[in-house]
Amino acid sequence: MAELKYDKTGRLIFTKEMKSEYTILIPMMAPIHFNIIKNVFIHYGYKCVLLDTDGPEIAQTGLKYVHNDTCYPALLVIGQFIHALQSGKYDVNKTALMITQTGGGCRASNYIHLLRKALKKAGLEQVPVISLNLSGLEKNEGFSITLPMIRRIVAGLVYGDVLMLLDNQVKPYEVNKGDSAALVQKWTDILTKQFAKGDGYRRKEISKNLDEISCDFSKVKINKVPKIKVGVVGEIYVKYARLGNNDLEKFLYDMGCEVCLPGIMGFALFKVDNRLEDIKLYGGSKIKYSVVKMLMDYLEEMEGYMVESTAKYGFLPPSRYKHTKELVKDVIGYGSKMGEGWLLTAEMLELAETGYENIVCTQPFGCLPNHINGKGMIRKIKSINEKANIVAIDYDPGAPRVNQENRIKLMLAVAKEELEKSTGKKAAGPVLKAKPKEKAKV
Repeated sequence: MAELKYDKTGRLIFTKEMKSEYTILIPMMAPIHFNIIKNVFIHYGYKCVLLDTDGPEIAQTGLKYVHNDTCYPALLVIGQFIHALQSGKYDVNKTALMITQTGGGCRASNYIHLLRKALKKAGLEQVPVISLNLSGLEKNEGFSITLPMIRRIVAGLVYGDVLMLLDNQVKPYEVNKGDSAALVQKWTDILTKQFAKGDGYRRKEISKNLDEISCDFSKVKINKVPKIKVGVVGEIYVKYARLGNNDLEKFLYDMGCEVCLPGIMGFALFKVDNRLEDIKLYGGSKIKYSVVKMLMDYLEEMEGYMVESTAKYGFLPPSRYKHTKELVKDVIGYGSKMGEGWLLTAEMLELAETGYENIVCTQPFGCLPNHINGKGMIRKIKSINEKANIVAIDYDPGAPRVNQENRIKLMLAVAKEELEKSTGKKAAGPVLKAKPKEKAKV
C-alpha cells in the first residue's frame, strides 16, 4: 500500500505510487460528456469510476456531513462521494476522489475544503482528494494536467456537446424509440476506442468524426410534429446533473417537449474569455494575454467544427460564443462573471432567439450569482424578446419535487397554448395537469 504523504499545510498528497494502486471516483454531471472524458484519464494510466448513484439518500448523506446552508451542488457531490465510500464497493485505503476547483469568486472554489472536512468527520481522512484545475491552486505529484491532456479533454467536450445536441433534436421525433440513444452509445464506444489508441483529438480527426456523427443522426427516421421547445439554463451542475435537477430533462421529454441545453463548450469559452476581460479591465501581463488568447482561438476553432458539421446535415447548430456574448452588450456588464455570470443572461436571450423561448432557469437555492444573472434578468429579457416564457426553479434538499414540476407545468401550459395558436395544430404531449402540492421538508 502506498505510504501517506502530507504537504506543509497538512494536506494529503496524491502520490506517484497511488496512481497505479488507487481508484479515482469522479462525480457525475453530464453523462454523455463525462463518459467520454473519463477515457482521457484512463488513457494516461489513471483508474477512474464515474459515480451515477442517485436517490434521496445522497442528499441525506450530504446533510449529515455538510452544513445545510452549503451550496446545494456541493452538498450533493460530497454526499455522493461519502455514500460511495461507505457503500463497501471500494477499498477506502486505495481510493481517491477528484473534484473541480474553479479558482473564481464562486463557492465552488471551496468545495474541496468542505469535502476534506466532511471526510474527516466521517472518519475517512486517509482518502486523498485531487483538485482538477487550471489555476495552479493545488498540485499533486501523482496527478498532472498536460497540454496533450487538455486537448483530449476539449475534444471530449466537443463530442459530448454534439452528441447531446443531436440526441435532443432527434429523440423527441424518432419513429423507432431508442434509435437516438443507440447512436449515442455507438459513438461513445467508437470514441472510447479511439482515445485508447491516442486518436480522435486532432483537428482533422475531430472534423471527420463530427461529420460522421451528424450524418448518422440525420439518417434516423423521424416524425416532425409540433412540440413545445424548452431551453434549460442555470448553475452548471444543477443544469446538467439529473441528481441536481430531479431528472429535469427526462421530465420535459415525458411532457412531450424538445429540450435544448446549451453546451459545456460555451461555458469553457466563457471561463477563458474572463481571463482576457480581466486583463482588459484591470491590466496584466501581455505574455499571459497572448497565451490565453491562443487557447481562446483554439476553443473557437473547435466550436466552428461543431457548428459546421451539425448545420451541414440539417440540424440547428449551437450558437457561436461571439454571437452569444454580443447579445448581452448594453444589457449586462462583462465584468459580471461570478458563477455563470452574464453567460446565464446571454443563454436565455440566445435560446429565445433560436426558437426555444420557453426556458427553465435552474438554480441552487441561495446562489446569488444565479439569482442576479438569472431570475434578476427575466424582466429585462422579456422587454427585449416578448416571446420569452421563463420560469426560475430553486433546487434545495427541502424543495418538494412535485411543487417544482407543477411550476414548470404552468410554464408549459402557456407554451402549449402559444404553439397551437401559431401553428394551428394540436401540440404533441400529455395534458398538463398540476399535482397536489407538498409541504417543504424540514
